[in-house]
Amino acid sequence: MEIWINPACSKCRSAVRLLDAEGADYTVRRYLDDVPDAAEIRAVLDRLGLEPWDITRTAEAEAEELGLKDWPRDPAARDRWTDALAAHPKLIQRPIITADDGTAVVARTDEAVREALSRSAG
Repeated sequence: MEIWINPACSKCRSAVRLLDAEGADYTVRRYLDDVPDAAEIRAVLDRLGLEPWDITRTAEAEAEELGLKDWPRDPAARDRWTDALAAHPKLIQRPIITADDGTAVVARTDEAVREALSRSAG
């Protein structure tokens, strides 16, 4: 199990605390320092069952600068969105946990963290 975090994010810190409290075996990826490339982002999106715009922090200043709110949200635009996330990792929603069963969750709540734990148990 791996968790993508920004240490400055309170939801990330909360998720890590819960993983620690549960004695989870996991790896931390500080994705702003160890930036995922477009292929890694696509793989995580497949695991999440989401589109790139679903995990984009559109309220960030960088999103506004790029004009993301006006970008199309359709299959033809997927690569453009994924490339933007790889080039601007601050735009990636966090934390993301990849579970041992091949799935992933955006772990912004304790319930989502527990879901990832249940998918990795055993």
